[in-house]
Parts: sequence; structure tokens; C-alpha cells
Amino acid sequence: MICTTEVLAAPAVRPRHYPSDTTDAEWAVLESLLPPPACTLPTGGRPEVHPQRNIVDAIRYVNDNGCKGRSVPVDFGVPWRTVFGFFQRWRNSGVLARIHSELHRRVRLHDGLNPRTVTVILDSQSVKGAETVGAATRGFDAGKKINGRKRHPAVDMRSMPLKLMVAPATNRDDHPARDLLFRLRLAHPEVTVAWADSAYGGELVRWSKSFLGITLHTSPDARTRRASPSWRNGGGSSAPSAGSCEPAGTSATTSGSSPTAKPASPGP
Repeated sequence: MICTTEVLAAPAVRPRHYPSDTTDAEWAVLESLLPPPACTLPTGGRPEVHPQRNIVDAIRYVNDNGCKGRSVPVDFGVPWRTVFGFFQRWRNSGVLARIHSELHRRVRLHDGLNPRTVTVILDSQSVKGAETVGAATRGFDAGKKINGRKRHPAVDMRSMPLKLMVAPATNRDDHPARDLLFRLRLAHPEVTVAWADSAYGGELVRWSKSFLGITLHTSPDARTRRASPSWRNGGGSSAPSAGSCEPAGTSATTSGSSPTAKPASPGP
């Protein structure tokens, strides 16, 4: 079968005017990481009617604006079912995970770091759940008085995400953290050190070291720092600075700030 993707796709090309639309430079990178159209493979397949760039831009629009999948603007020229179908296919086949991993690797190499991080930071944020969120997937965070879900990200020392898990909200972080660390170990076996606040202490520290080989360091929470003279006076050069969950000497936090790139390639 002759692939006629270009012929069919030509009328569907659209101008890019949304902030979430890919630039030409971004698309040059993403296009090389996406699976080729089935009709270009030896096994053959139906030609794709819609350009992959329009589909990617539509997926990015939904993610950027947090709108319903059915609310994809018509000027993308792609039915919402097609957009969701491609997203689901790429997610289930691991395409999106591979793209994320490759982009993460390239950014670290560009900044002069080891392409694979060995140190991560754990954190959690409770988010109020909408009325459509079922009781089976939501909970109550008594500390923050939030009824909904809690996201548990694991980021590298540059605040770039490596793994994310969503669970019912609770005032306990150590239980979901076991699942997060286990998944992190499977996806990134090079990770050997994790930093977190005191909510991740106790048995989780021993379990992480014994079963996963990950050394989990915890820092006192805000109340402990205020009560402790050593923390008020900045004692302990190896302790994380206030408001951070990482060792002293680094400036990246989960707030998204980026430190100056260091030339030492074997960095975390």
C-alpha cells in the first residue's frame, strides 16, 4: 500500500496561535520520537488522515488548559475522539513515557550533568476533588482540611519530574510513598538516594534501604526547625536549607527554580 499521508494531511495544516502549540524547533524533536505512520512500515496500514503535529498540539491544549477532551477547539481539525484515541494509544504503549525519559536525558546533558539522575526529592500536594471524583479514589487530608486527592511527585535536583503517583488524600505520606518508590525503582534503577521531609521518616526509611536499596534522607518539618536551636542557627552543614528537601549546596527545590548548571558530569 502506498502511503498518502502527506496528500491527505495537506488540507488540515493549521496556523499555530495557542500558547501550547509546538514551535518548529519543538516539533522537530518530538516528531523524531513519535512512532512512524503505520502505512510507512513493512506491515502496512491505513494512511493517517490527520497530521500528527495537529494531534500533539490538541493533546497539549487539553493538558495546558485542563479542559474536557470533548472541548478540543474545532480549528485543530481533528475530532476529539481521534485526539483521545492517539493519546490513549501512545500512553498505553509507553510512547509518552519514552518521550519524557528522552527529553529529561537531553536536558540534563545540555546542562552538563549525568544523563541519569541518582538523587530525587519526594513531596506531596493535596488537591480538592471535584464532585465527579468517586469516593473510592478520594480521601481527607486532616492537616490541610482538603477532601480530594493527593499527588506524590518524585523530581530530580533540578525539579524535573521523574515519577508521579495520584492517590486519595490523607494526612499520611509514608504509605503512598512505598508505592511511589517501588515504581521509581523499576523505572529508574539508577536512583539510589531520596530526600523528603519528616512525614516520610520512620519505618519507610528502613524499608526503602532494605528492599529497594534507596537511601532515604528526611529533614525536620517547619515546626521542628523553629523549635530546634541547631536548625534556627543553621547548624549542621549537611542538612537541607529551610524550605528545601535537598542537601546544602544546591539551590533547586520543588518550586521549579533552576540552579546554575554545573559542569561536573557525574552530578546527581
